[in-house]
Amino acid sequence: MRALVTGGGGFLGSAISRRLQAVGYEVRIVQRSPAPELAGIGVECRRGDIADPTVVMEAAHGCDIVFHTAAKAGVWGSAAEFHRANVTGTENVLAACRALQIPRLIYTSSPSVVYGGRDEAGIDESTPYPKRYLAHYPRTKAIAEQAVLAANGPGLATVALRPHLIWGPGDNHLVPRLLERARTGRLRRVGRGDNLVDTVYVDNAAQAHLLAAERLRPGSPVCGKAYFITNDEPVPLWKLIDRMLACGGLPPVKRSISAGAAYAAGALLEGLYAALGCRDEPPMTRFVARQLSTAHWYNISAAKRDLGYRPEVGVEEGLRRLRDWLQRTSGEPG
Repeated sequence: MRALVTGGGGFLGSAISRRLQAVGYEVRIVQRSPAPELAGIGVECRRGDIADPTVVMEAAHGCDIVFHTAAKAGVWGSAAEFHRANVTGTENVLAACRALQIPRLIYTSSPSVVYGGRDEAGIDESTPYPKRYLAHYPRTKAIAEQAVLAANGPGLATVALRPHLIWGPGDNHLVPRLLERARTGRLRRVGRGDNLVDTVYVDNAAQAHLLAAERLRPGSPVCGKAYFITNDEPVPLWKLIDRMLACGGLPPVKRSISAGAAYAAGALLEGLYAALGCRDEPPMTRFVARQLSTAHWYNISAAKRDLGYRPEVGVEEGLRRLRDWLQRTSGEPG
Protein backbone atom coordinates (compact mmCIF):
# COMPACT_ATOMS: atom_id res chain seq x y z
CA MET A 1 0.00 0.00 0.00
CA ARG A 2 1.25 3.48 -0.84
CA ALA A 3 0.02 6.44 1.18
CA LEU A 4 0.26 10.12 0.33
CA VAL A 5 0.51 12.50 3.29
CA THR A 6 0.05 16.15 2.37
CA GLY A 7 2.01 18.32 4.76
CA GLY A 8 3.79 15.11 5.70
CA GLY A 9 6.87 16.83 7.08
CA GLY A 10 4.88 18.94 9.52
CA PHE A 11 4.37 18.19 13.20
CA LEU A 12 1.35 15.89 12.85
CA GLY A 13 2.11 14.83 9.27
CA SER A 14 5.55 13.62 10.28
CA ALA A 15 4.11 11.53 13.14
CA ILE A 16 1.56 9.99 10.76
CA SER A 17 4.23 9.31 8.12
CA ARG A 18 6.46 7.50 10.60
CA ARG A 19 3.59 5.36 11.87
CA LEU A 20 2.51 4.46 8.36
CA GLN A 21 6.03 3.39 7.46
CA ALA A 22 6.30 1.36 10.68
CA VAL A 23 3.22 -0.71 9.76
CA GLY A 24 4.38 -1.40 6.23
CA TYR A 25 3.11 1.41 4.03
CA GLU A 26 5.20 2.99 1.31
CA VAL A 27 4.96 6.65 2.28
CA ARG A 28 5.10 9.68 0.02
CA ILE A 29 4.75 13.22 1.29
CA VAL A 30 4.23 16.53 -0.46
CA GLN A 31 4.81 19.94 1.05
CA ARG A 32 6.52 23.23 0.31
CA SER A 33 9.55 22.79 2.58
CA PRO A 34 12.15 19.97 2.66
CA ALA A 35 11.85 17.10 5.14
CA PRO A 36 15.38 15.68 5.46
CA GLU A 37 14.66 13.55 8.54
CA LEU A 38 11.87 11.68 6.74
CA ALA A 39 13.92 11.38 3.57
CA GLY A 40 16.66 9.84 5.69
CA ILE A 41 14.39 6.97 6.75
CA GLY A 42 13.17 6.20 3.25
CA VAL A 43 10.06 8.36 2.93
CA GLU A 44 9.59 9.70 -0.61
CA CYS A 45 9.56 13.49 -0.27
CA ARG A 46 8.19 15.81 -2.92
CA ARG A 47 8.18 19.60 -2.87
CA GLY A 48 5.22 21.65 -4.00
CA ASP A 49 2.20 23.74 -3.11
CA ILE A 50 -1.11 21.87 -2.79
CA ALA A 51 -2.89 24.94 -4.14
CA ASP A 52 -1.38 23.89 -7.50
CA PRO A 53 -3.58 21.10 -8.91
CA THR A 54 -0.72 19.68 -11.00
CA VAL A 55 1.44 19.26 -7.89
CA VAL A 56 -1.32 17.34 -6.11
CA MET A 57 -2.19 15.16 -9.10
CA GLU A 58 1.43 14.13 -9.62
CA ALA A 59 1.98 13.46 -5.91
CA ALA A 60 -1.19 11.36 -5.63
CA HIS A 61 -0.44 9.24 -8.71
CA GLY A 62 -0.09 5.57 -7.75
CA CYS A 63 -1.33 6.04 -4.18
CA ASP A 64 -3.97 3.92 -2.48
CA ILE A 65 -4.93 6.31 0.31
CA VAL A 66 -4.47 10.01 1.13
CA PHE A 67 -3.97 11.65 4.52
CA HIS A 68 -4.61 15.35 3.98
CA THR A 69 -2.95 17.21 6.85
CA ALA A 70 -1.56 20.22 4.96
CA ALA A 71 -3.12 23.57 5.90
CA LYS A 72 -2.38 27.18 6.64
CA ALA A 73 -2.81 27.46 10.40
CA GLY A 74 -2.71 30.52 12.62
CA VAL A 75 -4.89 33.44 13.62
CA TRP A 76 -3.58 36.16 11.32
CA GLY A 77 -3.22 36.61 7.58
CA SER A 78 -5.32 37.50 4.58
CA ALA A 79 -8.57 35.71 3.81
CA ALA A 80 -7.21 34.90 0.34
CA GLU A 81 -4.13 33.14 1.76
CA PHE A 82 -6.20 30.95 4.08
CA HIS A 83 -8.71 30.16 1.33
CA ARG A 84 -5.97 29.24 -1.13
CA ALA A 85 -4.27 26.80 1.22
CA ASN A 86 -7.23 25.35 3.09
CA VAL A 87 -10.08 25.42 0.57
CA THR A 88 -8.42 25.36 -2.85
CA GLY A 89 -5.81 22.88 -1.61
CA THR A 90 -8.53 20.54 -0.34
CA GLU A 91 -10.51 20.86 -3.57
CA ASN A 92 -7.36 19.82 -5.44
CA VAL A 93 -6.91 16.79 -3.18
CA LEU A 94 -10.52 15.75 -3.76
CA ALA A 95 -10.16 16.19 -7.52
CA ALA A 96 -7.01 14.05 -7.55
CA CYS A 97 -8.70 11.30 -5.54
CA ARG A 98 -11.59 11.21 -7.99
CA ALA A 99 -9.45 11.38 -11.14
CA LEU A 100 -7.01 8.71 -9.96
CA GLN A 101 -9.71 6.55 -8.32
CA ILE A 102 -8.06 6.66 -4.91
CA PRO A 103 -10.68 5.06 -2.65
CA ARG A 104 -9.88 6.56 0.79
CA LEU A 105 -9.26 10.06 2.12
CA ILE A 106 -8.61 11.00 5.77
CA TYR A 107 -8.88 14.75 6.31
CA THR A 108 -7.31 16.53 9.29
CA SER A 109 -9.85 19.10 10.40
CA SER A 110 -10.06 21.05 13.68
CA PRO A 111 -12.56 21.48 16.54
CA SER A 112 -12.41 25.20 15.76
CA VAL A 113 -14.75 24.56 12.81
CA VAL A 114 -17.63 24.58 15.32
CA TYR A 115 -16.18 27.21 17.67
CA GLY A 116 -18.22 30.39 17.84
CA GLY A 117 -16.47 32.01 20.79
CA ARG A 118 -18.48 30.51 23.65
CA ASP A 119 -17.79 27.72 26.15
CA GLU A 120 -17.83 24.25 24.60
CA ALA A 121 -18.19 21.84 27.51
CA GLY A 122 -18.54 18.19 26.56
CA ILE A 123 -20.07 18.85 23.15
CA ASP A 124 -20.24 16.12 20.50
CA GLU A 125 -20.25 16.02 16.70
CA SER A 126 -23.92 17.02 16.51
CA THR A 127 -22.87 20.60 17.32
CA PRO A 128 -23.60 22.76 14.24
CA TYR A 129 -21.19 25.08 12.51
CA PRO A 130 -21.49 28.63 13.89
CA LYS A 131 -22.99 31.47 11.89
CA ARG A 132 -19.81 33.54 12.17
CA TYR A 133 -16.14 32.97 12.90
CA LEU A 134 -13.53 35.07 14.69
CA ALA A 135 -10.68 34.14 12.31
CA HIS A 136 -10.07 32.98 8.75
CA TYR A 137 -8.50 29.68 9.81
CA PRO A 138 -11.59 28.04 11.36
CA ARG A 139 -13.87 29.44 8.66
CA THR A 140 -11.80 28.00 5.81
CA LYS A 141 -11.25 24.71 7.62
CA ALA A 142 -15.03 24.41 8.03
CA ILE A 143 -15.57 24.97 4.30
CA ALA A 144 -12.96 22.32 3.52
CA GLU A 145 -14.37 19.85 6.04
CA GLN A 146 -17.85 20.17 4.59
CA ALA A 147 -16.49 19.57 1.08
CA VAL A 148 -14.64 16.43 2.21
CA LEU A 149 -17.66 14.97 3.97
CA ALA A 150 -19.97 15.81 1.07
CA ALA A 151 -17.57 14.00 -1.30
CA ASN A 152 -18.08 10.68 0.48
CA GLY A 153 -19.66 8.11 -1.80
CA PRO A 154 -19.28 4.72 -3.49
CA GLY A 155 -16.02 5.66 -5.24
CA LEU A 156 -14.41 7.66 -2.46
CA ALA A 157 -14.76 7.03 1.27
CA THR A 158 -13.96 10.10 3.36
CA VAL A 159 -13.67 10.94 7.05
CA ALA A 160 -12.66 14.09 8.95
CA LEU A 161 -10.76 14.05 12.23
CA ARG A 162 -10.73 17.04 14.58
CA PRO A 163 -7.64 16.76 16.83
CA HIS A 164 -7.56 19.51 19.44
CA LEU A 165 -4.44 21.55 20.30
CA ILE A 166 -1.81 18.99 19.29
CA TRP A 167 1.38 19.12 21.36
CA GLY A 168 4.44 17.06 22.28
CA PRO A 169 8.09 16.62 21.26
CA GLY A 170 8.78 18.14 17.88
CA ASP A 171 6.06 20.76 18.26
CA ASN A 172 6.90 23.74 16.07
CA HIS A 173 3.87 25.87 16.87
CA LEU A 174 1.98 25.70 20.20
CA VAL A 175 4.72 25.02 22.77
CA PRO A 176 7.41 27.20 21.10
CA ARG A 177 4.95 30.13 20.96
CA LEU A 178 4.12 29.75 24.65
CA LEU A 179 7.78 29.55 25.65
CA GLU A 180 8.79 32.51 23.49
CA ARG A 181 5.99 34.72 24.82
CA ALA A 182 6.77 33.73 28.40
CA ARG A 183 10.49 34.44 27.97
CA THR A 184 9.78 37.91 26.58
CA GLY A 185 7.18 38.75 29.23
CA ARG A 186 4.29 38.88 26.76
CA LEU A 187 2.21 36.02 28.14
CA ARG A 188 -0.86 36.96 30.20
CA ARG A 189 -3.41 34.76 31.90
CA VAL A 190 -6.72 35.59 30.22
CA GLY A 191 -9.95 35.33 32.19
CA ARG A 192 -10.56 33.42 35.42
CA GLY A 193 -8.01 30.75 34.60
CA ASP A 194 -10.22 27.77 35.47
CA ASN A 195 -11.60 27.08 31.98
CA LEU A 196 -11.27 23.40 31.08
CA VAL A 197 -9.67 22.26 27.84
CA ASP A 198 -8.90 18.83 26.41
CA THR A 199 -5.81 18.74 24.22
CA VAL A 200 -4.25 15.82 22.34
CA TYR A 201 -0.71 14.46 22.46
CA VAL A 202 0.78 14.15 18.98
CA ASP A 203 1.19 10.36 19.03
CA ASN A 204 -2.46 9.96 19.97
CA ALA A 205 -3.53 12.20 17.09
CA ALA A 206 -1.43 10.14 14.67
CA GLN A 207 -2.84 6.92 16.12
CA ALA A 208 -6.38 8.15 15.44
CA HIS A 209 -5.55 8.77 11.78
CA LEU A 210 -4.31 5.21 11.28
CA LEU A 211 -7.34 3.80 13.08
CA ALA A 212 -9.59 5.81 10.78
CA ALA A 213 -7.73 4.43 7.76
CA GLU A 214 -8.27 0.86 8.95
CA ARG A 215 -12.01 1.37 9.30
CA LEU A 216 -12.63 3.60 6.29
CA ARG A 217 -14.43 1.35 3.84
CA PRO A 218 -17.55 2.03 1.74
CA GLY A 219 -20.58 1.39 3.90
CA SER A 220 -18.75 1.51 7.24
CA PRO A 221 -20.13 3.80 9.98
CA VAL A 222 -17.01 5.96 9.71
CA CYS A 223 -17.71 7.16 6.16
CA GLY A 224 -18.74 10.77 5.70
CA LYS A 225 -18.41 11.64 9.38
CA ALA A 226 -16.32 13.96 11.54
CA TYR A 227 -14.77 12.95 14.87
CA PHE A 228 -13.34 14.94 17.77
CA ILE A 229 -9.94 13.56 18.83
CA THR A 230 -8.53 14.45 22.26
CA ASN A 231 -6.68 12.91 25.20
CA ASP A 232 -10.03 12.60 26.99
CA GLU A 233 -8.49 14.42 29.97
CA PRO A 234 -10.04 17.89 30.42
CA VAL A 235 -7.80 20.06 32.63
CA PRO A 236 -7.72 23.77 33.54
CA LEU A 237 -6.03 25.46 30.58
CA TRP A 238 -3.72 27.70 32.58
CA LYS A 239 -2.61 24.87 34.83
CA LEU A 240 -1.56 22.97 31.71
CA ILE A 241 0.18 26.03 30.27
CA ASP A 242 2.12 26.51 33.51
CA ARG A 243 3.24 22.88 33.40
CA MET A 244 4.36 23.23 29.78
CA LEU A 245 6.33 26.32 30.75
CA ALA A 246 7.93 24.35 33.59
CA CYS A 247 9.05 21.75 31.03
CA GLY A 248 11.03 24.56 29.43
CA GLY A 249 12.44 25.76 32.75
CA LEU A 250 10.15 28.79 32.99
CA PRO A 251 8.02 30.01 35.93
CA PRO A 252 4.21 30.01 35.89
CA VAL A 253 2.27 32.93 34.42
CA LYS A 254 1.65 35.59 37.06
CA ARG A 255 0.16 38.55 35.23
CA SER A 256 -3.44 38.44 34.01
CA ILE A 257 -6.05 40.34 32.02
CA SER A 258 -9.83 40.01 32.04
CA ALA A 259 -11.52 38.16 29.21
CA GLY A 260 -13.43 41.28 28.20
CA ALA A 261 -10.34 43.47 28.15
CA ALA A 262 -8.42 40.89 26.11
CA TYR A 263 -11.24 40.66 23.56
CA ALA A 264 -11.45 44.46 23.27
CA ALA A 265 -7.68 44.68 22.85
CA GLY A 266 -7.81 42.00 20.19
CA ALA A 267 -10.49 43.82 18.22
CA LEU A 268 -8.56 47.10 18.44
CA LEU A 269 -5.25 45.53 17.40
CA GLU A 270 -6.81 43.62 14.52
CA GLY A 271 -8.28 46.84 13.16
CA LEU A 272 -5.02 48.73 13.60
CA TYR A 273 -2.85 46.03 12.02
CA ALA A 274 -5.26 45.68 9.08
CA ALA A 275 -5.32 49.45 8.52
CA LEU A 276 -1.53 49.59 8.54
CA GLY A 277 -1.16 46.51 6.34
CA CYS A 278 0.94 44.68 8.94
CA ARG A 279 1.68 41.06 8.14
CA ASP A 280 2.99 40.28 11.63
CA GLU A 281 0.49 38.73 14.02
CA PRO A 282 -0.97 41.18 16.59
CA PRO A 283 -0.11 40.50 20.26
CA MET A 284 -3.80 39.67 20.81
CA THR A 285 -6.75 38.83 18.56
CA ARG A 286 -10.43 38.23 19.29
CA PHE A 287 -10.07 34.53 18.49
CA VAL A 288 -7.10 34.08 20.83
CA ALA A 289 -8.83 36.04 23.60
CA ARG A 290 -11.85 33.74 23.43
CA GLN A 291 -9.78 30.57 23.10
CA LEU A 292 -7.74 31.44 26.20
CA SER A 293 -10.76 32.30 28.35
CA THR A 294 -13.43 29.73 27.42
CA ALA A 295 -13.85 26.00 27.95
CA HIS A 296 -13.34 23.71 24.98
CA TRP A 297 -13.48 20.01 25.71
CA TYR A 298 -15.33 17.33 23.82
CA ASN A 299 -17.27 14.11 24.07
CA ILE A 300 -15.16 11.60 22.13
CA SER A 301 -17.43 8.59 22.59
CA ALA A 302 -18.05 8.45 18.82
CA ALA A 303 -14.31 8.11 18.13
CA LYS A 304 -14.06 5.40 20.76
CA ARG A 305 -17.03 3.52 19.34
CA ASP A 306 -16.42 3.84 15.59
CA LEU A 307 -12.63 4.12 15.40
CA GLY A 308 -11.67 2.02 18.42
CA TYR A 309 -9.71 5.07 19.60
CA ARG A 310 -8.14 5.01 23.05
CA PRO A 311 -5.35 7.52 23.79
CA GLU A 312 -2.03 5.70 24.19
CA VAL A 313 -0.13 8.53 25.93
CA GLY A 314 -1.64 10.39 28.89
CA VAL A 315 -1.00 14.03 29.75
CA GLU A 316 1.46 13.16 32.54
CA GLU A 317 3.56 10.92 30.32
CA GLY A 318 3.31 13.44 27.51
CA LEU A 319 4.64 16.23 29.72
CA ARG A 320 7.55 14.03 30.79
CA ARG A 321 8.42 13.36 27.14
CA LEU A 322 8.06 17.05 26.33
CA ARG A 323 10.41 18.02 29.15
CA ASP A 324 13.00 15.48 28.03
CA TRP A 325 12.79 16.71 24.44
CA LEU A 326 13.15 20.35 25.46
CA GLN A 327 16.20 19.46 27.56
CA ARG A 328 17.81 17.66 24.63
CA THR A 329 17.08 20.37 22.09
CA SER A 330 17.68 23.52 24.15
CA GLY A 331 20.07 22.50 26.89
CA GLU A 332 17.91 24.30 29.43
CA PRO A 333 16.86 22.68 32.72
CA GLY A 334 13.38 21.20 32.76
